[in-house]
Amino acid sequence: MSTATFISFLIYLCAMLGIGVWAYFQTRNLSDYILGGRKLGGLVTALSAGASDMSGWLLLGLPGAIYISGLGETWIALGLIIGAYFNWRITAPRLRVYTELANNSITLPEYFTNRFEDTSHVLRVISALVIVVFFTVYVASGLTAGAKLFEASFEISYVNALLIGALVIVSYTFFGGFLAVSWTDVVQGLLMVTALVVAPVVMFFELGNLDSIATSVTSVNPELADWFNGKSPGEFFLSISFFSLMAWGLGYYGQPHLLARFMAAKSIREVHKARRIGMSWMILSVIGSLAVGYFGIAYFAGSEHQALLSNDGEKVFILATQVLFNEWVAGFLLAAILAAVMSTIDSQLLVSSSAVTEDFYRVFFRRDAKESELVWVGRFAVLLIAVIAILISVDKNARVLELVSNAWAGFGSAFGPVIVISLLWKGMTRNGAIAGMLVGALTVILWITYKDSIGGWVAGTYEMIPGVLLSTVVILVVSKFQMPSITMVERHQQVLQLLKNK
Repeated sequence: MSTATFISFLIYLCAMLGIGVWAYFQTRNLSDYILGGRKLGGLVTALSAGASDMSGWLLLGLPGAIYISGLGETWIALGLIIGAYFNWRITAPRLRVYTELANNSITLPEYFTNRFEDTSHVLRVISALVIVVFFTVYVASGLTAGAKLFEASFEISYVNALLIGALVIVSYTFFGGFLAVSWTDVVQGLLMVTALVVAPVVMFFELGNLDSIATSVTSVNPELADWFNGKSPGEFFLSISFFSLMAWGLGYYGQPHLLARFMAAKSIREVHKARRIGMSWMILSVIGSLAVGYFGIAYFAGSEHQALLSNDGEKVFILATQVLFNEWVAGFLLAAILAAVMSTIDSQLLVSSSAVTEDFYRVFFRRDAKESELVWVGRFAVLLIAVIAILISVDKNARVLELVSNAWAGFGSAFGPVIVISLLWKGMTRNGAIAGMLVGALTVILWITYKDSIGGWVAGTYEMIPGVLLSTVVILVVSKFQMPSITMVERHQQVLQLLKNK
């Protein structure tokens, strides 16, 4: 890497650490550390949610999937866009109001406990365990993506790259908490969308036009230009592979790091503003990501880089920035990948930390702990979870998209149905929530473990589908055997009334 690229890269890292230091002095209690005092405006809410959502898969995993497998992978993006839109529409405003009315809940486990009046804390413990387990895997996927960036850019060993990336991300999350995470996400979100607009546009003009690009892609492998994976459109749209790709959108309703942004918004009005900004950002970014992968097939066809990309297609964006741009621009575009990684890892570390602090430490060990003590417990929980994730991500051959898909399905199945039904149905009960959460999480774990050995349609089905379906059915059935309390019903009606008046 040239000196110019290194300097521009370093400027970005220092800016992120600077935001972390600033946020440290703005953090006075646990609510500030976990939710920023519920003061986020529309722009910050939108970009923070978007940047936290997209992660390294937007600049590594998704372009890599298109580069290796072709246009048939595009349906993942469509499923995600549809899922994100309805998440903003259905979940965001209701969760913002409900968490405040439910004794000002600042974590999802706390919301579940207060929403269903669970004095036994069973629901809190189960949900906190789900968060810690699946987020540790999720953080590992982000660290893997960051390490690949450092390894390819600085020509250092994978393990050293892994440690450097983890050190930077953990540092500002450790000190600055939610405010640091949210404001760094704004910078990172803007950087990511800029990179995903500039890179494919330059590649397009280098290649000529869409016809020449399509011809080049077809010459590499005709299957890469096939939207329907070798099937007729009718067969494809009725196939399990199509539903598995589209099912990615179901995951949005259960992602704690995204739901935390809805909970932290200043008001419902800001949530609606954030939806418009966030969806515009997402659509533009996803189109750019798909274009990088597709154009990359044509751009690198027959080049010395083609052999490298055939082994690791997830580096297509990295190579494109190095080949297409001058040293200074390349440095900031490479920083965009790190931005994508950082913006998700920091959020996941913070949510995991809050689960350990608020839902284990305070509830079971130190009920009367001071706010300053809880903040420091949260900071050390960030370190512990990061260390475990580093150990998981030592395997450099782990695919970012595969790791993300497992964690995404885990949260979507365990939390998605519980969140959505709890916001929409006054008749849902504590036992229904517990059963739905357990069935959703266990279904995903068992499906991942045994689907390859079973084979057939089971192996080709994304674990999100059975996880969400079974969790939903169990919630509806089990809740029928228990009546919600009068206060639960009254609170639900109060939420509906507030939503109508806003």
